[in-house]
Amino acid sequence: MLYLLQQVLNGLHSGALYALLAFGYALTNGVLHRTNLAYGGLFAFSGQTMILVSVFGWNVLWLTLPATVALGIAVAIAYTALVSTILASGVFQPLANASPNAIVTATLGVLLALTEFSRIAADTHDFWLPPMLAIPVVFARSGGFEVTMTVIQLANCLIAAAALGFGGLVLARSGLGRTWRAVCDDPHAAALCGIDTRTVFRRSVVAGGLYAALAGVMAGLYYGNIGFGAGLIYGLKILFVTAVGGYLSPFRAALGAAAFGLGESLWAGYFPTEWRDAWMLALLAAMLVLVGAGRDTVKAA
Repeated sequence: MLYLLQQVLNGLHSGALYALLAFGYALTNGVLHRTNLAYGGLFAFSGQTMILVSVFGWNVLWLTLPATVALGIAVAIAYTALVSTILASGVFQPLANASPNAIVTATLGVLLALTEFSRIAADTHDFWLPPMLAIPVVFARSGGFEVTMTVIQLANCLIAAAALGFGGLVLARSGLGRTWRAVCDDPHAAALCGIDTRTVFRRSVVAGGLYAALAGVMAGLYYGNIGFGAGLIYGLKILFVTAVGGYLSPFRAALGAAAFGLGESLWAGYFPTEWRDAWMLALLAAMLVLVGAGRDTVKAA
């Protein structure tokens, strides 16, 4: 029983990262209505930028560890916000009304470009941060087995919960949330009502990018390294999760992503880890087919 509890606690941390990504993806996809393959690239780009800047601050600027990590976090979030702004105005808006294949192709190119920029900047080396706040907090103990979470896991979960709560409150209670929903439902009708749809579009894309940046920073601090191909894997997972849960409810997408992270942790605890991604993606694909079939049946009825 304690072993199961340990896997659930591990899943809470993984689920928090996925929830941030799903929330941000739904914010962007709600106004874009197109598959965005670049989103996972923003996540990996943010984490890798944070690590590279932290290494620079430590080796070149001779900063203390807290100072160099703080510098890395600030630069990573700023760079990701800049890239998101460029994507919104230079890629997404010009192609928003084009063929869906145009957006898919363009965002795939952005994903590859971000991956290569990070690889070239790191000179194809993997840099690792030292363990951050890896102090275990014991929740239960029986015999020689302890159920624990580290301080960094708890901090990440609390930060993710705060970010999701703030985003959900803004969408539910503010004028920004109402204009976002209006543009998501019908941008032309929203424009006729006097809403600046271009501004709402850009803000939604940048906000989604900031959620990806936060998740990337949290992942980089916890794992110590993010691989150059991580953006594609995480992006595909979030794409499937939000497709199952629906694109127009960021909070529901976040809850589904958190459940997916919990499922991954349980799989890793009881089944071979090397098959985890394959089976979890297969499960998402099966759920997508079943949910799509159910929606088609409802529409037909």
